[in-house]
Amino acid sequence: MLRLKPPTVLFLFYLLIPSCFADPARECQKTSPFIGLEYELFMVQHQLRGVISVIDDCSFRVSQFDMLSGSDIHWWGATALDFANLTSGFMISDHSLNETYKNATFTVRLLDNVTWDQIPVLAVWDLPTASDFGHVVLNRSESGISLSPELAPAPEPHLAREKNRVLTVPTMFDNCKVLSENYRVRWTLDVDEQLIEIGLEAAIQTQNYMAFGWANPNVSSEYMVGADVAVTGFTVDGLPFVDDFFITKYSECMVNKDGSISGVCPDSIYERNDPVVFVNNTRLVYGHRKDGISFIRFRRPLVSDDKKYDLPVNYTGNVTVIWALGLMRPPDAIRPYYLPQNHGEPKSVAYGHLVLNVSQHVDDCLGPLDAEDKEDQDLIIADANVPLVVATGEAIHYPNPPNPSKVFYINKKEAPVLRVERGVPVKFSIQAGHDVALYITSDLVGGNASLRNMSETIYAGGPEAEGVQSSPMELVWAPNRNTPDQVFYHSVYHQKMGWRIQVVDGGLSDMYNNSVVLDDQQVSFFWTLSEDKDSISIAARGEKKSGYLAVGFGSAMVNSYAYVGWIDDDGKGHVNTYWIDGMDASSVHSTNENLTYVRCKSENGIITLEFTRPLNPSCSHSDKPECKNIIDPTTPLKVIWAMGSSWTDGHLTERNMHFVKSQRPVRVLLMRGSSEAEQDLQPVLAVHGFMMFLAWGILLPGGIMAARYLKHVKGDGWYQIHVYLQYSGLAIVLLALLFAVAELRGFYVSSLHVKFGITAIVFACVQPVNACLRPNKPANGEEISLKRLIWEYIHLIVGRSAIIAGIAALFSGMKHLGERYGSENVHGLVLALIIWFVIGALIVMYLEFRERQRRRERIFGRSNWVLGNIDEDDSMDLLSPSRDSAEKNLHQSGRMEVQLEPLSR
Repeated sequence: MLRLKPPTVLFLFYLLIPSCFADPARECQKTSPFIGLEYELFMVQHQLRGVISVIDDCSFRVSQFDMLSGSDIHWWGATALDFANLTSGFMISDHSLNETYKNATFTVRLLDNVTWDQIPVLAVWDLPTASDFGHVVLNRSESGISLSPELAPAPEPHLAREKNRVLTVPTMFDNCKVLSENYRVRWTLDVDEQLIEIGLEAAIQTQNYMAFGWANPNVSSEYMVGADVAVTGFTVDGLPFVDDFFITKYSECMVNKDGSISGVCPDSIYERNDPVVFVNNTRLVYGHRKDGISFIRFRRPLVSDDKKYDLPVNYTGNVTVIWALGLMRPPDAIRPYYLPQNHGEPKSVAYGHLVLNVSQHVDDCLGPLDAEDKEDQDLIIADANVPLVVATGEAIHYPNPPNPSKVFYINKKEAPVLRVERGVPVKFSIQAGHDVALYITSDLVGGNASLRNMSETIYAGGPEAEGVQSSPMELVWAPNRNTPDQVFYHSVYHQKMGWRIQVVDGGLSDMYNNSVVLDDQQVSFFWTLSEDKDSISIAARGEKKSGYLAVGFGSAMVNSYAYVGWIDDDGKGHVNTYWIDGMDASSVHSTNENLTYVRCKSENGIITLEFTRPLNPSCSHSDKPECKNIIDPTTPLKVIWAMGSSWTDGHLTERNMHFVKSQRPVRVLLMRGSSEAEQDLQPVLAVHGFMMFLAWGILLPGGIMAARYLKHVKGDGWYQIHVYLQYSGLAIVLLALLFAVAELRGFYVSSLHVKFGITAIVFACVQPVNACLRPNKPANGEEISLKRLIWEYIHLIVGRSAIIAGIAALFSGMKHLGERYGSENVHGLVLALIIWFVIGALIVMYLEFRERQRRRERIFGRSNWVLGNIDEDDSMDLLSPSRDSAEKNLHQSGRMEVQLEPLSR
């Protein structure tokens, strides 16, 4: 008799319990035509990769499986890949995937009521977010079953077969090698086609490049020099690219004085005269940005036709390969290429080399890359009194696939993340169409959660929140302290058209009295003037990720005062001030402005800088540039901006260049709390300026000079010239005034130019009225009356005051022209105006000298000469010249009479 020990009995007891109580498993046959086929998972998000192979009618094996964790992930079945079918799909297994997977292998069993015929599309699905992490389309054509067009997999750039595997996705390769912690290279060698396909992936920002290539075997010490390298990245529009480079020296690509090319340059630039032979021999296959990871797949021939700048790939032996990561310089008018900049980081982190044999199988990439910043969507920070324009557009980079073809665009950005502040009203200008209604909800998917038998809280909006561009609807929402930290904006009628809203406590809108959005809606500008109007507090915030943010005061970066905010390697924020007088790095000069309350921070790559400065800097040495950086709150402040990859407070180089900047300045009206775009000079205002110059610079001064210096000419010709010039000048002044008022649609007296102009016009209009009231001149020998004396003084003072005010209006008008439309050509016009009036002043001095000399000759040459005789009498009435001429003939004598000479003589 066999006797079992107690532990053994207990062990057998536990083994028997499952078999006694478990449901009998359904019998798994092997009748499905999919059995034996393998499918690669197409990556949609969460860095999903893997191979699915069908084992039998009720199970499948998953191998080489990588995936970042989600919330509640399951295997999902759908009848097609479109948005409607995926979102209305069904769970096919009770196997959950709520963890991070690293090159995992496991078996999944289908639910009892699910068969392979019901699963044209097999996906990895996150239930709470209705998100597709990845999928395969079971290719029935491989099993002899015809495939309907709506179920056919989308054509991929890479299609090959290896045994029973259907290779249809560009993210899977035969080999993978870790280059650094955040950088990997994958490759598949095709000896028959003499090609190698390479995939580069790295956890980097969008403005960074990835480089990989072959070192020159004839160079032993400097692996980079003479290397054949592929440089990959994404354009400013988010499109992937790859270009074939050849390295001649450690520097950026440059054209030398003798016309030769050196540095890290594309192959095609070396032989610009023979573009047919020397071309880009790398071919882009695929590229994407997902979860903060850049991925580019390209192919190149093992042996290229370009023997000069392409190295042959020795695929059977050990070769040295080089790699690098770094910032990328976008194209400009001089260099129409995306050019890599110096990586600048430590070896093995941002660059390095290793020995590789591409024919040997390598797979040391354990698990998916995991970026710290997975959010690639644009961030818009809502501000009070600045409406958010809501429209719809094509879905290109929607953050939560699958998605409908049309999604929300806010301020021309596709499904951005919104950040709002509690207590600050947010204005939405809804122009998305009558079939799309906006609402703020607690539901991540939207589209009226009650239709999915789910509850939601609606914070604002609803079916009535719809409008079109010609008739927008304004929705105002003020989140309060009870609003959750995260809500969503969506359409009432359609799912997944919007995205997330971050709700935070307080912010710039609460701290500053005024704010405007600068050119191209990329930078928000905030300011508060102190109560005593002696200082101003300023803040600026970028609306996209960057390494630094710069705002400047001026019409362009050249000849502007710039404030640059950036975060150093230790995470500390800086704000420095500069004077820029040229286009290169050597023209950026550091200044020492008196900034207080300086702060700079970066949130998810969004730079915000703040500072307070005096309006009028107090300087002991007025020759310093910062001493001229005066802010007049009554004058529009021209503000420009730029963003770039990196900044340093040390020696600046071309690496500090911007990758995006404002196209034109915005005129910020500090006192009004508003802004207006910089405009070109309106033709009517140009005519206004010319007419005012004609009147105050030629006609009216000419009339005065005729009355002053032409009376020695016999007859009343001087008087006719005087009258005609004065009235012509006055008519032109009034006409020019009407032109300006009509063009500007109003009459504003806020500027100094307008005040001078009004003063001059009032004085000019007084003169004709004054002429009508002129008292008669006393006969020779009679004493001048008090009324006559007062009139002569008034006529003289008012007339000359009009000329002075008119000239001041001309110069202030030139200053106003420079402030409003740019000062590039204004300096020359001001100089010409100064020269004109200097010449006029010299002519007046000469004529005055001749006039006084003529008087002396007449006084001492003829003892009976009378200053007021018929030749020099100034008593002619402006309204009745014939009467005064008769009086002159009756009152000639030898008495001496000294009179004031009125302006109208």
